[in-house]
Amino acid sequence: MILASINKPQQFLVVNYLGRVRPAELKQSREELKTLLAELQPGYRMLVDMSQLESMGLDCRAELGRNMDVLSAAGVGRVVRVIPDPTKDMGLNILAVFHYRNKPEIITCAGLLEGIEKLLA
Repeated sequence: MILASINKPQQFLVVNYLGRVRPAELKQSREELKTLLAELQPGYRMLVDMSQLESMGLDCRAELGRNMDVLSAAGVGRVVRVIPDPTKDMGLNILAVFHYRNKPEIITCAGLLEGIEKLLA
């Protein structure tokens, strides 16, 4: 499951990955992301919370990359990832090189509290 929300006054997007995430869910979330991103200005900050993620297979990479393209086109300025289990990273840094064309600042944290602090800094 993927849950996304924004805080328009503070200009940030929060994306939560929960349970087992499949390629179809990533594809479906893309339209929701586009709708939410229309409310944000270039330079917005994003928190990606994977603390409740059980699994996301390698078959998700293509759809995840397409979602990163959408985020990049909207001008993401900072990406804060919360990944308590490094084995669930699945090559996000490599995907970021190819899909975040605007080269946002990327920060990876082990805990949600630290991630929120980095998001708001």
